Formats: sequence, structure tokens, C-alpha cells
Amino acid sequence: MPVPGNGNRPGPVQAPSSTAPRTHPTPVTPGDHPRAEHLGAGLLAHGTGLTVTPVAPTGDTPPEPGEGEGPGKPGPHHGAPRDGVRHHGAPRDGAPHPDSPPSATPATGAGHLTLLLVENDPAGSLSIPEMLDASGKPIRVRTARNLTEAARLLTDDVHCVLLDLNLPAADDDEPLAVLRRLLALAPHHAVLALTASEDVEGGTEAVRVGAQDFLVRDELDGRVLSRAVRYAVERKRADTAQRQLTEGRLRAQENARLERGLLPTPLLEGAPLRFAAHYRPGRSRALLGGDFYDTVRTPDGTVHAMIGDVSGHGPDEAALGVELRIAWRALTLAGLSGDRLLATLQEVLEHERENDEIFATLCTVDIAPDGRSAAMCLAGHPAPVVRRGGARAELLPQEPCGPALGLLPRGRWPRTQVGLGPEWSLMLYTDGLIEGRIGAGSLRLGQEGMLALVREHQSAGLRGAELLESTVHAARDLNGGELTDDVAAILLAR
Repeated sequence: MPVPGNGNRPGPVQAPSSTAPRTHPTPVTPGDHPRAEHLGAGLLAHGTGLTVTPVAPTGDTPPEPGEGEGPGKPGPHHGAPRDGVRHHGAPRDGAPHPDSPPSATPATGAGHLTLLLVENDPAGSLSIPEMLDASGKPIRVRTARNLTEAARLLTDDVHCVLLDLNLPAADDDEPLAVLRRLLALAPHHAVLALTASEDVEGGTEAVRVGAQDFLVRDELDGRVLSRAVRYAVERKRADTAQRQLTEGRLRAQENARLERGLLPTPLLEGAPLRFAAHYRPGRSRALLGGDFYDTVRTPDGTVHAMIGDVSGHGPDEAALGVELRIAWRALTLAGLSGDRLLATLQEVLEHERENDEIFATLCTVDIAPDGRSAAMCLAGHPAPVVRRGGARAELLPQEPCGPALGLLPRGRWPRTQVGLGPEWSLMLYTDGLIEGRIGAGSLRLGQEGMLALVREHQSAGLRGAELLESTVHAARDLNGGELTDDVAAILLAR
């Protein structure tokens, strides 16, 4: 149903982000990374013999309180970055400003891979070899001496973290405590564990805890480390995609069960009537839309049928439709009908809707206990189709018709008496069935076009659910594809 003054509200527009790789000459110069403050050369081309000249960093970087210096570590002297990396003598790659917050999601676009090394090696024995990614580009390396520094360096351009399992964990004797803390700190980053040759079992346990792989310190070389970094990044991406897919499937299954449970079960026990329904939401992969219907038989033998349509599309409209349907059933079973019932439903709508522009159309039919007559109320809704005996189907009168629920604060909804006779069928539907187009032009199917389809299919001997299905399918074919609005239709016959 179109929404006056509202329509389908578009979501927020996000500016596209570029994932194209940046190109720069070697050595790396300040400005390579937008948040870099102190830059070094830090890039070596594996096997190319390329000479890399370090670029002198600028500015002062004072030491963090409580973080001591050890042999092999750059001191806090003027101009020397204190968290430099030993790359066969080359300084580290650019690091972000100390006040930059860590990123929750690593970079996934094309460009240089970046490795963050977390280790504390006062003797300076660990040397990171030259590495290339799959396209031959050098893998950048940053270093941190503890998890506090690592948190600052985990920016959105870091792809993988290489963690030394021998890194001390303060006030915790659990062997893999530092790994568990890093995994909590960087849940979206690939993690490689670095272990000593005599502690291969510890590396295996690290993978079980959550690392993508482990490496032995004494066996590091450029080819092994390059391959391990690429493998860890791709495995993390695959694991993340699989987890998101699984979570999406579970949510879809849960939503499907919920929506199926919200569809009505007609209460017609004891009524000599046949009932059929067709329901198709306009939203992709949804089971429930803003259209709603219900049918109940009260103790006096009267059969009450209703069909309605909430303006707009989406889960909020579907939820409001369910609320109105449940309210209608409760009020009907409590003895309300006609104008009093619709006025109370309007109060429910006004209290439950998201904004004042949302409204709902409604058609109610109360079939007398003898089944030979009915009373109809229309609230901005298209009139039903009736077929009496062997006569042709026809539309019931559209007037008098009250306003849609939620449009006027004190609306009135008059009742129309309808004669049915001993044998009849009554079809109630929502406007999604009649608003489809005919061909590529602007012409709509409309009530008369829909009536012609019903007559054609009834002449072919179709009844009940087959009649509803064939009518909806024919309207869809005339539209040249799926109908964009929700469609609901019910058929009562005697």
C-alpha cells in the first residue's frame, strides 16, 4: 500500500570507500599512511636486492610510564621511535598517533599487507625476514612490546598479528593468557602464534584457543612467514564469512518460525463454511508482511471475517498488522462489531504506530448464523467479490465506506447489509492484488481487471485455494513479474 507523505524511507547513504592500493616510491616517506606520525623505511623487497634507505623520523615520542627500555630497543632519545622494528637493520613502518583508537575491523581491500609483531626481546635476537605478499608487494611490519602498545597500533590497515607466546602476562600464570587477551583485543584480526622450537605443543594449543596458525621462532624465513601471513589473513576472512553465513541462516530460521507462528489459524469449528487463504509478503525472503486477515466464529453462530493492510513495507508494519489482527480477534470474541470495533482498533493503531503518518485499511464481514446474509464495514478498503449461486461474480458496493484507520480522529464506519442466499462464495483481498500493472505501461489491473480474472477462473471450474492461487498468478503475469506490494486474499464459501 502506498504511504501518503511517507513512502518507503531510504536508509542512510554511506559514502563509498576506496580500496585501491596506494603507490609510493621506496623508501617510504611520511604521509604513506594517513595517521602515520613517525615513519621509517621498514620495507624490504624479498630476493630483489633492492636497497632501502631509512627515512629519519620526526618529532619526539616520549616513553610510556612504566615501560622500561632494554638492550636492543631504541631509547627515548630525540627523534628515535621507541617501538621500532628490527628488519635486518631497517626501522619500522609508520605507526599511528598514540591517541588514535584501535580499529574493530582489519583492512580487507587491495594494497599492502601489514603485520603487527607483538614481542619483547631485550636481547634483540628476533629478526623479521623480508616478506612479499602474493602479488609481489612487500609486507609491512610494525612492532609492539606489549599489549598496551598493540592496542594503539591495531588500526584499520593491520591485517595480521604475530604474537610471541613468551611475552610476559602480568599477574597471570596461565600459559596462553597473553594470547587470550590479544584475541579479545583483536577479535576481527588474523593471529599467528610465535613459539620456541621446544614448545610445539604450546603452538598447537594456541591454534585450538583461536590463533589461525603457529610458527617456530628458529625456523622463520621470508618464504615461510610470507605464506603464513597470507594464509592466516585468508583463513580469518573465510572463518568470518562462514560465521556470518551461519548466524544469518539461524536468524532466518528463527524469523521464519516466528512469522509462521504469527499467521492466523481460523476459528471456524461448527461453521458449515469452506475457507481458503493466500498470503504473499512483498518483502524479499519474508514470510510476514503488513497485510493481515482472520476469521472466527462466535458462540451465537456468527462467522466474522476480516482483512486489512498497514501502509508501508517492512518488519515494523508487519508487527503492527499482527497487533491489529490479534486485537480484532479479542474484540470480536468479546462481542464488539461494526463501528465500535473499528473505533477501538483505531485507538490501538494510534498507540502502537511509529508515527502519525501510518494508517491501515480494513474490511470486516459478519455472516449471519443462517449463512444467508452478512453485514459489511469498509475502512478505506476495496470491496469484496461475491458470487451467488451460478451467477457471475460481482463486486459488492464500495459505498458507504469509512476512512482508513488512523486518518481521522473520530471516524465513523457504517455497516452495509448484504444478501447472500443459500449458496455463495465471498472473496476478500488487499490492494496489492489490484495495483499491479498491465504490461509495460502505467495501466493498473484495478478491481474490474481483477474481477474479470476471477470470473474467467470460476468459469474454468476453479474453487477455493485454486481460485485464489490462479488469480494471484495471473495478476503477477500481467504485471510482468512479482507484485511489489503484499498480497493477501481469503475465500469463504457455502
